Amino acid sequence: MRAAFSILALVITLAVVLFMVKQQARSLQPAGSASASASASGSASNSASGAGAVPGGSVRPEAVRQEVQQLVDQAAARASEAQP
Repeated sequence: MRAAFSILALVITLAVVLFMVKQQARSLQPAGSASASASASGSASNSASGAGAVPGGSVRPEAVRQEVQQLVDQAAARASEAQP
């Protein structure tokens, strides 16, 4: 009986792990028509989906790096303004 419960616990754990892997894989899939329409419309926004999106749906590392650098600079400027 103990062995049966152990096997059942392993099966349940495996199901939970596979469910989590499925959720993570779904979040890694390229964005569908939303990012494609945003980049195709030629919007001048500086978001990662508009500025760094490539036709495959992935984001260019250069665009991400530039956006992060801009955000860091903006945060530094706000911090220096907040200090007396």
